[in-house]
Amino acid sequence: MSSLFPPPPEKPILANPVDFPTMASIKPPRVLRSLGWMIALGILFFVIFAVVTPWVQTAPGSGSVIALDPRDRQQNITAMVSGRLDRWYVTDGDLVEQGDPIARVVDMDPMLLDRLAAERAQMAAEVEAARQAMRTAELDVRRTRTLFDEGLAARRDLEQAQIKVADYAAKLASAQASLNRVDVNLKRQSLQLVTAPRAGRIMRVEPIDSATMVSAGDPLASFVPEQTERVVELFVDGRDVPLIKPGRRVRLEFEGWPAIQFSGWPSVAQGLFDGQVKAIDVSASPNGLFRVIVEQAPDRAPWPGDPQVRLGAAVRGWVLMDTVKVWFEMWRLLNDFPLQYTPGSAAGGKAPSTSAGTSAGTPAQGSNAK
Repeated sequence: MSSLFPPPPEKPILANPVDFPTMASIKPPRVLRSLGWMIALGILFFVIFAVVTPWVQTAPGSGSVIALDPRDRQQNITAMVSGRLDRWYVTDGDLVEQGDPIARVVDMDPMLLDRLAAERAQMAAEVEAARQAMRTAELDVRRTRTLFDEGLAARRDLEQAQIKVADYAAKLASAQASLNRVDVNLKRQSLQLVTAPRAGRIMRVEPIDSATMVSAGDPLASFVPEQTERVVELFVDGRDVPLIKPGRRVRLEFEGWPAIQFSGWPSVAQGLFDGQVKAIDVSASPNGLFRVIVEQAPDRAPWPGDPQVRLGAAVRGWVLMDTVKVWFEMWRLLNDFPLQYTPGSAAGGKAPSTSAGTSAGTPAQGSNAK
C-alpha cells in the first residue's frame, strides 16, 4: 500500500521563475498596481466602517398632513331645506367668519312664510282657547264636587264635569302639537340662509344656478376652517408596526420643503422636522398598510405653517428605532428581515437614548432648515 501513495515531500515545491520565462517577463502597469492597492484598501476600509459605525434603523412611511380634530378638516356645507337656490354670497377662495352668509335657498312658494305665520297665529289662538276652556271646566268640577259633598248634586253631574276636563285637555294637547309642527316648519324655513359654521375659507362653490332645485342635504360648497391643529398620518408596512409605540421619534420631510435625508444618521439630515408617534391604528387601512398618527415634538422646532405646508400636503417620514451596526443593517436588508428587536425597546414607549443619542446622534433643532 505504501508504494501506491508516495510520501509527501519534505519541503513545498516552489515555482522557479526560470521555468516560466513568459510569466516572468509580464510586468503589470503601475496604474493597475495602484488600482489594485486602492481596491484592496477600499475593501478594508469598508469592512472596518461596516463593523464599527452605528446605524439608526428606521421604519419608513408616506402620508399627508391632516387636521387632528375632524371638525377642522375639509367639509361640505349643505342645504338645510329643499327649494330653489336664490343667491350666492361667496365665491371660490373667500375668507368667511362664523355666521357669514354663504347662500340662500328659498321655497318654490314665495308666500310660504306668510302662510306659516298666519297658521301659527291660528294655532296659538286655538291653544289659548282650549286652555281657557279647560280652566273653566276645572272650576266647574270643583263646584260640582262641593255640591256633591253637600248632597245638592248627583254623581252623574260630577262625572260629566270631569269628562269635560279630560276632553278639553285632549283638545289642548292636539292644538299644542299642531302649534309645535308649525314652529318646526317655521324653524326649517328660517334655515333658508346657509351660513358659515366657523371662520375659514371657501374652497369650492358648486356650479348651481338660481334656476336649479336643491334638496335638503345637497352640498353647496367646500369649506376648510382656519387655525387647525395639524398632525401627519403616515402609512407604514405591517412588518414594522409591532415595534412602533407612542412616543417614538419621527423625522418628517414635507412636500416642497428642501431637505437632505440620511436615514441611518438623523443628525446629518437637513431640512427635516421632528415629530413623535401619537397613535397607531389597530387595523390595516384598505391599502394594506397601518396608519400612524404623528404629532409635533414639543421639545423640537415647530413645523412650517401656511403657506409653506398646507393641509393635504404629502409627507415622507422615518420612525427612529434601535441603533445597530452598518454590517447588521446590510445583512438585514439583504435577507429582507424585520427591524431589530431588543427587550424593552417596544414596551417602554419612547425609544431608548442609545437609539438616537449616541454617535448616530439625535437630530437637534438646528438641523431643521429655516
